[in-house]
Order: sequence, then structure tokens, then C-alpha cells
Amino acid sequence: MKYYLIAGEASGDLHAANLMKALKTEDKNAEFRFWGGDLMQAQGGTLVKHYRDLAFMGFVEVLLNISTIFKNIKLCKKDIARYKPDVIIFIDYPGFNFRIAKWARKEGYKTHYYISPQIWAWKENRINAIKRDIDEMYVILPFEKKFYEDKHNFPVHFVGHPLVDAIHARKEINFNQFIERYKLSNKPIIALLPGSRKQEISKMLATMLQITKDFPDYQFVIAGAPSQEESFYAPYLKKSNVFLIQNKTYDLLSVATAALVTSGTATLETALFKVPEVVCYKGSKISYEIAKRIIKLNYISLVNLIMDKEIVTELIQQDFNAKRLKQELNKILNSEKRTEMMENYNALEEKLGGTGASQTTAKLIYNKLRQ
Repeated sequence: MKYYLIAGEASGDLHAANLMKALKTEDKNAEFRFWGGDLMQAQGGTLVKHYRDLAFMGFVEVLLNISTIFKNIKLCKKDIARYKPDVIIFIDYPGFNFRIAKWARKEGYKTHYYISPQIWAWKENRINAIKRDIDEMYVILPFEKKFYEDKHNFPVHFVGHPLVDAIHARKEINFNQFIERYKLSNKPIIALLPGSRKQEISKMLATMLQITKDFPDYQFVIAGAPSQEESFYAPYLKKSNVFLIQNKTYDLLSVATAALVTSGTATLETALFKVPEVVCYKGSKISYEIAKRIIKLNYISLVNLIMDKEIVTELIQQDFNAKRLKQELNKILNSEKRTEMMENYNALEEKLGGTGASQTTAKLIYNKLRQ
């Protein structure tokens, strides 16, 4: 079979790569063409466009880059038409993927969506486009199946969360190996996960780094995003107890004592590594004011959303400042708070359905195509 996959972010690249690996075990003749990143490329096939050229953050940033976005949509349609895949697999990234899906359905292509757009958070009316344009939907959060089937009468497959697989499959590294490999001291590590996009990283690190001097008994290590060059982080490494480790976030989380994490998939990754965390988010004022009016959620982190209660503290917009960040970091370094958080993390992993998401999804896709 010929598979065309579209992922527009680092997390999509990870999940799509694992899905491709699983598809190859189901379909020995699998061929891939895709929009994604280095992890997908490592699985073979042809990379059309890297996600680092696609990631625009927030309402204002999207408007400023609208001509580039439309050029990419046009390119994608032409590329699909030339390739003539047996199926198009969309991985999250809804703004782009919905446009392609609408066109693809009219052209007669099979359309499968892996990792649902978060329409339960905002733009719920996109359910109409999903019903019209998507043949099969594979969801990874337990509450999404009820949302689609009970509320909107649209059948979906709950396959479990692929992050559980990705984390269980990693190669183990202990603290001593880690500090020796990266030439760090033997102080406990506080991981800084400031995001993957340049404007996001700059905004988040500016505040995170203000508190490093208040924790002299710890070393702070920035998780460098695979989409950014090491040189981009150079201005942030002037403090004596701050280090950068590029493209090794899982190694870092496996040895971290605590973490400051920008809202997104990384909040769930951190929880699955059982690392106490403070969730942070600050966007442009205009983007935040717009989002506040249209997003209808009690929480922004996946950890709290899945558990439907506050497991981790969320510092959003004005609350994300050095004073609050210092207070909350002190709390999660406290043993009592840590113990409570660990218990909730264990319950979270159980709720996610265990391992096997990628293989389950691959089997469902391949069997459906063979019908």
C-alpha cells in the first residue's frame, strides 16, 4: 500500500514515525511519502516538507504567514495527486489538514485521522467537517471517544496514547551515565522544556531563567528542540548553572528531579516520566485574549484535562512570572507534594490505556484498506 502522512509539529513527527514503524509490520509492501520530520524520515520513504517550515504559533503569527500557508496547501494537493496514495493519514495539525481533507474527499481519496484535533476545546463545529471528510478517526485520549460518539454520533477508535509506547521503548540511562555523557555536575537536575518554536522558546525561557539563581543546589538543563539549532540557545546559557542538551528530552526527563514545562504534549511526557512539574504558558496578548474567549476548558495541560482535576499547577499569562514560578517550584521539590503528584501520575497512566497504541492503529488502518 502507498501511505501519505501529514504531520506539522514535533509531537506529530514522533507519533507518525511510530505509526509508520508499526505499519511496516502489518504491510510488508508499505511505501511512504510524508510531511513531517527527522523521525519519520528515519523510517524510510520520502519527506516532502519538514515541519520546521510549517509551524506558525498563535492567531497573529498565522495571519502574518498566511501566503506561505496557502502555498504549502497548494503544493500538498499537487503532490498527493502525483503520488496517488491508497490512503492519506492526517496527524493532528488541524488548520492545514482539514483543508487537505476536504479536497481529498472530493477527489476520492481514503482519509484517516490519527490523533484527533482538539475540537472538544474549541471550534467544536469542526465536527461537521470531520463527519463529511474523514473516513476513520483514531483518538488517543479516553474522554474523546465519549465526546465523538455520545455527543456527536460519530464512531471513532480509542487506541490508547502513543506516548506510553514511546517512553516504554526508550533506552534506559541512569543519572551517573547522564552527567558523565553531558559533562554536568552531580547536582540534582531541574529540566526546562520551553517549547519548540522560536518565539515560544524566547518568551518562556526569559522568565524561567530568572529564578535559577534562587536554586544554587540544583543545575538547570534546557531541553533543546530538534527543530532549532544549538546556536539559537547560546544567549540563554550565560548563567553558571544553566546547560543545554539538544534533542535528548527523554534522556533528560528520565533523570530530572523536577521540570518547568511549556503547555503542550510535553506536559504529558513529563508526567509519564514521573517528574513533578509546573506547567507554564504565555502567548502574545492579542492571541491570548482571542483564545480566552473561544476556548472552553478548565485546564490547559493534558495532565489535568485527562484527570479532570488539578494535578499540576498551571501558570498562565500574567501568573507566569518569576515570583510565582519560584513558589511553585519550591512546592514540587517538597517531598509531601511530590508523593501526592506521583500517586496521581500512576492513575493517569492507567487511564491512558497502556501500551500498544501505534500497533493497534496500524492494524486497524491496514485491515480497513484491505476490505
